[in-house]
Amino acid sequence: MDDRTGARADLVIVGARVWTGNPDAPWAEAVAVSGERIAAVGSRAEIEALADEATRVIDAAGGLVTPGFIDSHVHFIDGGERLASVQLRDASTPDEFARRLGEFAATLPPDTWIQGGDWDHTLWGGELPRRDWIDSLTAEHPVFVSRLDGHMGLANTAALEAAGVDAATPDVEGGEIVRGADGAPTGLLKDNARGLVWRVVPDAPEAQQDRFLDAAMAHVAERGVTSVHNVGGWGDLAIFRRVHEAGRLDTRIYACTPIAGWERLRDEVAEHGRGDDWLRIGCLKGFVDGSLGSHTAAFLDPFSDAPDERGLLVNEPADLRRWIAGADAAGLQVAVHAIGDRANRLLLDIYEEVAAREASRSTTAGPRSAAERRFRIEHAQHIHPDDIPRLAELGVIASMQPYHAIDDGRWAESVIGPERSRTTYAFRSLLDAGARIAFGSDWFVAPPTPLAGIYAAVTRRTLDGGNPDGWVPEQKITVEEALAAYTRDAAYASFEEDVKGTLEPGKLADLVVLDRDITAITPEEIADAAVRATIVGGRIVWPPTD
Repeated sequence: MDDRTGARADLVIVGARVWTGNPDAPWAEAVAVSGERIAAVGSRAEIEALADEATRVIDAAGGLVTPGFIDSHVHFIDGGERLASVQLRDASTPDEFARRLGEFAATLPPDTWIQGGDWDHTLWGGELPRRDWIDSLTAEHPVFVSRLDGHMGLANTAALEAAGVDAATPDVEGGEIVRGADGAPTGLLKDNARGLVWRVVPDAPEAQQDRFLDAAMAHVAERGVTSVHNVGGWGDLAIFRRVHEAGRLDTRIYACTPIAGWERLRDEVAEHGRGDDWLRIGCLKGFVDGSLGSHTAAFLDPFSDAPDERGLLVNEPADLRRWIAGADAAGLQVAVHAIGDRANRLLLDIYEEVAAREASRSTTAGPRSAAERRFRIEHAQHIHPDDIPRLAELGVIASMQPYHAIDDGRWAESVIGPERSRTTYAFRSLLDAGARIAFGSDWFVAPPTPLAGIYAAVTRRTLDGGNPDGWVPEQKITVEEALAAYTRDAAYASFEEDVKGTLEPGKLADLVVLDRDITAITPEEIADAAVRATIVGGRIVWPPTD
């Protein structure tokens, strides 16, 4: 036991098996909290000795206590907004897709925009939706609903007219306006082409934006998430700051802003610093390519089901090099989306080039190390086998979302074939190569549920039940490795390993109490595990106590 405070505890958790995340002392029986920090971790007798009549006691009843889960990749405001939007994710036929939109539109005042949705066309056989499916049901409302991966959207005629998009609208670099035989838009817009509609979508009022954040924080707290890495824009950051200034943050946030505006973030950090334990900045998010489901992920070889297509680059390589080099020279962290093997290779090449160039120009202080810059690849989904060792060699963090493996695994082989699938969501290969993995969800794209992500990483059982032994089973990892990716290594991915990610005296008291020890049950049983309590800064944020 290590009790730095010598004082009484405000909160103790007993009756548990405690996974600390600390490799030097991974297991304990109880935890004591004083104020916002962990006071001690040790045996039940040692921890109970710190309690008095005013101490709150949580009996975990044989469950597991872990560090608070950190979701390393979310779209937090969008996720909160979608909780109140039309739900299309499980619509299994075109008729159901259209019916749900029509019924939702009927509940709204005319001219209200309808967004979100997160439809999945693979559930009804793969036919892409068109605006004529929904126009008659949504004539009084502009509609722009996204595919679940967020890289393709369907606009109805009202939305296209509001945006001025018609048959004469030129194609967009890094995107696609899907057209019918007559050249008129079908309503589908891919990747950068979505901006044609987004530019005319009005912002929600501030009070509504704050409610989106409140809904998002409550949603993830129920799932054991105590910190998130938000990949969004400056508008998101303004919402976070407003709620933080009001003292209402329940979730710790590492806010990433767009890489093309790296100078703005450089100046913001220079003027105001990087924030505090609740809200931090200093990270930039960029894109190399699109998504597998939208056929916009960039691959070295053509898609198996589309021999004339290899995906697309959302940004020009020269622009990416310039942005990444500038951001890195300014001491900012860079996190870039890469899905296909061509995109991942291109990004690794740029990272290697930028690091080498900086080293050649270094002063007497010496070049910055990989640990000082912590380049990230967001998703790192489909990596060529030759490139897997490079992540470890370059110190690049693979920020991955394990739930995608059991979702995309239902159909990915039909798109890229069995050979490329062998290093898709290559958790085992990356860890064995010595790379560091940080796990997240990509919510709103996938549920922000770490237990579901852990289940996915250790079983790789696809959602359709078609792979009971796991899709690409050689890429499974252990429960403790998955826990580390959601805690210790996720904290490292935001330069916060000194204050969170493990249960050690002096660190922030961010903890999760599970209803069972997921390291002692079969991997398949993890699907039935649940969160009993979520604690952030020593305060119980779920279940609600008021």
